[in-house]
Amino acid sequence: MRALLAYPAVAVMAPALAAALALAVALALALAGAVLVSSRGTDSGSPLRPQAAPPTAEHVEHLGVEVLATMPHDPRAYTQGLEMVGGTLYESTGMAGESSVRLGPPGRPPTVRADLPEPLFGEGITVLGPTLWQLTWLDHIAIERDARTLAELRRVPYAQEGWGVCHQPGRGRLVTSDGSSRLTFRNPRTLAPTGEVAVTLHGRPVPQLNELECVGDSVYANVWPSSRIVRVNAGTGRVTAEIDASGLPVPGKQRHAAVLNGIAAVPGTDEFLLTGKWWPRMFRVALVAR
Repeated sequence: MRALLAYPAVAVMAPALAAALALAVALALALAGAVLVSSRGTDSGSPLRPQAAPPTAEHVEHLGVEVLATMPHDPRAYTQGLEMVGGTLYESTGMAGESSVRLGPPGRPPTVRADLPEPLFGEGITVLGPTLWQLTWLDHIAIERDARTLAELRRVPYAQEGWGVCHQPGRGRLVTSDGSSRLTFRNPRTLAPTGEVAVTLHGRPVPQLNELECVGDSVYANVWPSSRIVRVNAGTGRVTAEIDASGLPVPGKQRHAAVLNGIAAVPGTDEFLLTGKWWPRMFRVALVAR
């Protein structure tokens, strides 16, 4: 009782002070909560709500062809493969009873030719130094030849359909197509498969891959039956460029099956030779932006 009388102000002020402290604590907690909610909604690095990185669009070049030169091409040649080594052009042709492989200067009659007996149907070719490989379509064999004389050296089993083939010497492998959206990698000595990659454009498969040309780590592929070529990153399978060759001035190319199907990189340049099945012309072209 004495203490209460001695300190009357404290006794009177205690309830008011407690109420003020409680209000201050409540305001502080409310403010902290508001800051936390705001932080969660705006901080993309918050562990409470991880933010996905925005998708990166694939860059695909859209190219056309500029004709630099026009030269004759055998209109009876159902072209299946085209490759240039030094100044020599190698070409393989198809159709049972008409299949062949030939070599010679571009735009001139071949100097060496080897015909395939029926019923073999010739397909793509690629040169590996002193030898070359020639595929067949449904015959399930591949033929190794002398690259100078075109003499047959041996035949090996080939389980898949043969379409296109090219050589990536830097990676020590062949790349082959079978008309699907896959490219198969093979041992250059045995042709045994060593891997494959699915070819996609913006995430979608690109089927009907046909004649191939290897240039560094890229593979150029005709898309059958069209005047379209795709450039493929062989490591990822992604298409890095689409090439429209529909403007090539080819007389009579409206003939059934007379479609673009021959790509040969010109050594030492960024130019290509292009031709097609039963085309009377072959074109030296540069790839240009559209």
